[in-house]
Amino acid sequence: MQRSRQLKTARNVLEREERHKAQTLALSERQLRESEAKLAELQAYRTDYLRDFSKRAGSGISAASARGYQAFLTRLEVALREQTELVNRARAQRAEQLTKWRGAARRSAAVERVAQRYRSEEQGRVERREQSEADERAQRSWTSGANRRARQ
Repeated sequence: MQRSRQLKTARNVLEREERHKAQTLALSERQLRESEAKLAELQAYRTDYLRDFSKRAGSGISAASARGYQAFLTRLEVALREQTELVNRARAQRAEQLTKWRGAARRSAAVERVAQRYRSEEQGRVERREQSEADERAQRSWTSGANRRARQ
């Protein structure tokens, strides 16, 4: 069996692994984008809430309302810290998946290069064999023609 065909199974397995890693990377990228979008929303909400609090405080609000605003801002800050941590974990996960995908892609490309080299070598052997056969036929044809001319 030709060596290039022997590598076909390995190439298929590695290509399948690379596709799987690429899909996992795409999923982690989507999760990162979603986490970053949620963090941006929370930050915008906090900015709006602080602006509203400043306006109300400037026009005078009760101590109970001020405590309510502060309590809500505290909960919002906790949510922002938690979401920031989720974003950091999503970034780390994406980086890990990117590294895994790159490794799978390198392995797949390496096997493909070896298979291509084998195919080229096999093609060269086929071409040399065909050339040798053609040369041999030409030699026989020339020899038989020379024998006929010598008998005449």
